[in-house]
Amino acid sequence: MHVLTVYAHPNPKSFCHAVLEQFNEGLREARHTNEVLDLYAIGFDPILRTRDGPSWLTETIPDDMLDDMHLRQSLLEEAGGPLRRFALKRVIGKRDARGIIRLLRERYQPKDVLEQQQKVARAEALAFVAPVHFLSFPAMLKGWLDRVMTPGFAYDLTAEAWRGDINGRRPRLTHVKALILQTTIFDKRAYDGGLREAMRMVIDEFTLTYPGIKNVQHEYFYAVHGADEPTRRGYLARAHTLGREF
Repeated sequence: MHVLTVYAHPNPKSFCHAVLEQFNEGLREARHTNEVLDLYAIGFDPILRTRDGPSWLTETIPDDMLDDMHLRQSLLEEAGGPLRRFALKRVIGKRDARGIIRLLRERYQPKDVLEQQQKVARAEALAFVAPVHFLSFPAMLKGWLDRVMTPGFAYDLTAEAWRGDINGRRPRLTHVKALILQTTIFDKRAYDGGLREAMRMVIDEFTLTYPGIKNVQHEYFYAVHGADEPTRRGYLARAHTLGREF
């Protein structure tokens, strides 16, 4: 199986990186292929910017909402000076709003996002290795998800979804599995007390199950900063096993 492992930690000497190495070794022993995507190492830009707009426009936007967007006018106003507006007018031509959306998606989606989406599409399964930050992923990984897992790629939105119906999201991902490996500051008691359930809803369910990944597993390595050496060795052995039994 071909796995894409998305890794988000700035320190290559961190315990989180040791977890990644053990997981990767386990995958190799099981004869899986693993492409490690080190977001800090590649300098991925996690900030959602104006240039990401085409990634969030799809032709499923209802007619009345599309009319209210005044897409042609908005694009021309954002283009800049008169020369840029003139050039944009020529590119847009006489296309209607849906034609403009098709043009933007075909020609103006950010190249770094398209590259990441190609990596996701090639993978049969996904893995994520990162510390817990405020009961979620670090900003680097959260930004990767914001920019990469967009409508038209990871999921589609029905007209009802555009109007707010949470059941209107239509999955597009077909990966066999997603495994999340996260190191924590607080101990297992804290997560048993409700933290784990909060993260399950936000990460496991809404971020990964909703786009179509049916089998989502979340593994925590608790209180790593205060853990003794036997506990740390046990965590690393567990990461290795998770790779070998993936």
